[in-house]
Amino acid sequence: MISQHIRKIAPEQDPLRIGMGWTKDDLSKPQIMIESTFGDSHPGSAHLLQLVEETVAAVAACGGKAARYFATDICDGMAQGHDGMNYSLVSRDMIANMIEIHALATPFDGGVFVCSCDKGVPAHLMGIGRVNMPSIVLTGGVMNAGPDLLTLEQIGIYAAQCARGEITKEQLEWYKLNACPSCGACSFMGTASTMQIMAEALGLMLPGTALLPAESEELKQAARRAGEQIMHLAEMHLCPRDIVTRKSFENAVMVHAAISGSTNSLLHLPAIAREFGIALSGEDFDRLHRGAHYLLDIRPAGRWPAQYFTYAGGVPRVMEEIRSVLHLDEMTVTGKTLGENLEDLKRSGYYERCDQLCAGHGVRWQDVIRPFDRAIGMSGAIAILKGNLAPDGAVIKHTACPKEMFRATLRARPFDSEEAALEAVLRHDIQPGDAVIIRYEGPKGSGMPEMFYTSEAISSDPALGRSIALITDGRFSGASTGPSIGHVSPEAAEGGPIALIEENDLIALSIPERKLEIIGVQGEKKTPAEMETILAERRKAWKKPAARYKSGVLKLFSERASSPMQGGGII
Repeated sequence: MISQHIRKIAPEQDPLRIGMGWTKDDLSKPQIMIESTFGDSHPGSAHLLQLVEETVAAVAACGGKAARYFATDICDGMAQGHDGMNYSLVSRDMIANMIEIHALATPFDGGVFVCSCDKGVPAHLMGIGRVNMPSIVLTGGVMNAGPDLLTLEQIGIYAAQCARGEITKEQLEWYKLNACPSCGACSFMGTASTMQIMAEALGLMLPGTALLPAESEELKQAARRAGEQIMHLAEMHLCPRDIVTRKSFENAVMVHAAISGSTNSLLHLPAIAREFGIALSGEDFDRLHRGAHYLLDIRPAGRWPAQYFTYAGGVPRVMEEIRSVLHLDEMTVTGKTLGENLEDLKRSGYYERCDQLCAGHGVRWQDVIRPFDRAIGMSGAIAILKGNLAPDGAVIKHTACPKEMFRATLRARPFDSEEAALEAVLRHDIQPGDAVIIRYEGPKGSGMPEMFYTSEAISSDPALGRSIALITDGRFSGASTGPSIGHVSPEAAEGGPIALIEENDLIALSIPERKLEIIGVQGEKKTPAEMETILAERRKAWKKPAARYKSGVLKLFSERASSPMQGGGII
């Protein structure tokens, strides 16, 4: 055990631990770090301490000694509408840095990583890959839906309707007071739910533990099992890089396609893969999504809140349905392969218990997770678009895009901030056939915030939601719907073509052909050669804007961040 080796070369360790309540016997036990994002920061993290304590107790019962470490995350929902959103993506990298510091400044024999939400889960996965000690992820599950299955992603739509005078302030207030009835990740297939599923799909969680109801006894049992299993992994010295391979990431992307996961996964999975020494690109997502069966009828693209995912069988059921395209011989934290885990679940009565849960909520599992041969869609969930507007790529979640917008020629309406674009949408200055361009919101521009309010204002407007596109070098919430194209690379702050767009340029969008191009000026089409000349002249006149941040973590992030299509993280 590395902890015992460190004791021999650092004699101060023993007295310092005695000083915080450890006993002499504790010093010689396997030492396990319990890292979590617990904090009074949002519902996804406020309940995690009880899971930490369950895990600590399980480690002790198995003869180990656990130490609790904390680096809480922030909430994208609470960061909406102000400059706090600019800190969201960078928080992922900072939490991963703290995990590295916690785990390597005082080495441990293993770790359980307790997290729930948008940046916390990818941060923990990044940290696990970086420190490479025996590790298990335990996620904090999902909150229940409110009355009439109300869920938080609907609030943006209701707020936009209220701003337009379509519903009263009293109606909006009722929705706000009832949308989050408990702790846990928001109950829709946003980034938090998606990344919990990705952690299990990578093989770093115990089978069937992603998206358990946050206040359930089953989640506490999962915490205890994680505490027990980490002791076995520490003894075996089975580390994350022994488990996670390129094929593991391909499994995760195939599950992502089946669940119509958040577009933010295209930021997080490449960044996580990089920490494991694996290159994962947008082209990999596009290749694996093509022809993939999309099965999950969960909001925002589907009917049901995310708590129904577990009732229907969760990640194991999805994997059973798409097992023909998975690498079943990949190792997992159980010490067994993915295929062996799935067979064990069949024998354990897992699916029979899930069927009982479904019956108790008036659904069948097939209503929530469609069988493979009755898929909702046959072309995955996302597409990578390229062209002279996005030479390095851009991302669209086509399962949330109206079919009318799969091919379109649009008029450019460029804005240099989300605030200006949102004001124009709410003022009805945006008309059908427009392409709303929001730029200088990429990682180097402003930290790559979500364009959630603008996307919701557009998708909730019957006239605009099926007739315009929103194109940005920023990103979107996992709850966003409508014709939203993000991660445009290179970003505007780096002089990407999105910075060169002018009012009434013609923008051509083709999802089937994976194209995103500037094809005309002032409403007049140009040849590709003419457009190349025009853009070259505009590039000569373009001036790189002054850095937005003069100090602090956002200055560091904007100087070192990678391209949106490379994960947007500090490199």
